[in-house]
Amino acid sequence: MSAPRPRLEAGLLASLDAELAATDAALAARYPGGGAVPPVHTAYVPADAAGASTPADWGGAALALLAEHAPDAASLAAATGLDPAAVADVLPALRAVLATRPMQDLRLDLEDGYGPRPDAVEDADAAAAGAVLAALALPGAACAPALAGVRVRSMESSTRARSLRSLDLVLAGLVAAVERGEGAVPARAVVTLAKVSDPAQVRAFTRAVDALEAAHGLPPRWLDVEVQVEVPALVVSSTGTAAVAGVLEAAGGRCTGLHFGTYDFTAACAVPPGAQSLEHPLADHAKSVLQLAAAGTGVAVSDGSTNVVPTGSGEQVRAAWALHARLVRRALDRGLPQGWDLHPGHLVTRHLVTLAFYRAQAPEALRRLRGWAASAGATSADAGSGALDEPATAQAMATLLVRGIAAGALDAGAVAERSGVDAARLAALAARRVA
Repeated sequence: MSAPRPRLEAGLLASLDAELAATDAALAARYPGGGAVPPVHTAYVPADAAGASTPADWGGAALALLAEHAPDAASLAAATGLDPAAVADVLPALRAVLATRPMQDLRLDLEDGYGPRPDAVEDADAAAAGAVLAALALPGAACAPALAGVRVRSMESSTRARSLRSLDLVLAGLVAAVERGEGAVPARAVVTLAKVSDPAQVRAFTRAVDALEAAHGLPPRWLDVEVQVEVPALVVSSTGTAAVAGVLEAAGGRCTGLHFGTYDFTAACAVPPGAQSLEHPLADHAKSVLQLAAAGTGVAVSDGSTNVVPTGSGEQVRAAWALHARLVRRALDRGLPQGWDLHPGHLVTRHLVTLAFYRAQAPEALRRLRGWAASAGATSADAGSGALDEPATAQAMATLLVRGIAAGALDAGAVAERSGVDAARLAALAARRVA
């Protein structure tokens, strides 16, 4: 009996390739795969309260709170509700992170956290914020974050001119500080646009950013744009569509993050003050829409913040830590490794939970990834976990390990040795495009 032979004609396949060429190109451009590893948090500081020493100051304040309210692993575990053994394991790393790089991402706020100010005052504070960004970019700047930028007011008609004037002056202040020899141009900076209601606002804003970069002699497309999702109309538009999906196209490839705004969003949905929370069902729904809109695009989605801060009595500090620890772990489990932090005390639980999470998840991921890599990337069964692993699972494990390394929880050399996957292949797996 002769072997079966395919009947598909080469001409038909060629015509299908031609028919789908534009679609193939559009999909590859819109969904390139994983982007840069997101920071574990964004720390928001009012622009008039920030200086080059702010990251070190926040780290010092966090260490002081730790020494006062949870000086050892047992007391910290009791305060946060975490497993004592896990806390003991990561406590040295936590102290090291708070002493050396307490902030991964810093945003100098010229919006709600800054408040309404006379124009002359905001002008001066915006220029000073630019000088701070330049100072943080100097080699050897103490505890300098990997990423820093500003948040500006919305592109609604009532705040549009003020928003763009403030950004203009931030860039002017940065360039002036560099010219004075008091700073450097960061390799990368970011501007967060608040209260976006429609993708058209993002399109207009990116046009303005293009013009401002050119006007100040900065490299084209140097400034990343983050979009803050605080308005329900950006999640569900008047036509019933997920308007946020159009933001990425409107930004022309400049959007690197979608940040959820807990309190504006829930207030707009008439959620009573006592129920406003990252855990509210409407907040969870909105963040799920953001994750779906950003999936495969390389754009990061950030959880929002809690306004419960660790201040006051020892009981109040511990209660705030317990809440924040639970929210951080909840977000990590839901695929949101980044959130906002509004107080130095939040750094304690942000880094503690993040370090413990990746340390706990790593052993199984390393074992299963090693088995998958040993099978030359084919689908492989892991007897220990009862799981049948395939490329998508390998991608998830690689993503977890890459993020664990970036968070300071895992050692890159140890990950390569134990997984059998070198750093380059690990990064490629994490950034894999689903196709």
